[in-house]
Amino acid sequence: MDRPSHKEINHKIKQAKDAVSDNHFSILNPFIIAADALELGVDLQHISYVLIDLLEEIIPAHYVGQHPPQRSYEHEIEGCELLPFRWLSEKLGCRVYLKFTIKGSKVWLVSLHEDRKEDERE
Repeated sequence: MDRPSHKEINHKIKQAKDAVSDNHFSILNPFIIAADALELGVDLQHISYVLIDLLEEIIPAHYVGQHPPQRSYEHEIEGCELLPFRWLSEKLGCRVYLKFTIKGSKVWLVSLHEDRKEDERE
């Protein structure tokens, strides 16, 4: 089976939305995320609101990860499946790259920045 399926990705997106809405999320590398967020015009203090909006925009077709998903080697989320997405965000007005994982009931934000892989899609 070629996983993650669209149904599985939809479920992960819903889990992520619910977790962020309930304030059950962490940022893996806060300094990197803060710097990237500033480039997007996002204040890290408001990241949860922005994250909810971005999760509302993504669909399974925006998934750009491996099949099956790559697993993290970072200590806090070791072994968790990484879920990367790339799309043109209406909220931020640019192509965005967002990567997260779910560990238990918590979402971990791994990457959020303007898409840097423009050439690879053409």
